Amino acid sequence: MVRLLVLYGTPTDASSFDRYYQQTHIPIAKRLPGLRSYAINRGPLQALAGAAPHLVATLEFDSMADFNAALTSEEGKATAADLANFASGGVQMLVYEPAEV
Repeated sequence: MVRLLVLYGTPTDASSFDRYYQQTHIPIAKRLPGLRSYAINRGPLQALAGAAPHLVATLEFDSMADFNAALTSEEGKATAADLANFASGGVQMLVYEPAEV
């Protein structure tokens, strides 16, 4: 399994961000080929150190090959291009393969 962790910084207009994210961005991103699951945080985030992001999204794929195929697909390009439409607080993306410890 591969996870994409997306951390959205505090936007200039939180209510506009939230509305756009829910109504427009999620439907675009959910079309990614090979997407197994898509989850966002419920309620406000609390940071143990530093500033908390405004929103965290976690997307799961079966493999790194599936993730790379999704990223380079037309749907992946559309999802990435859409970030400029609402992510005024910046966005950080981390891709990793989780390991049991």
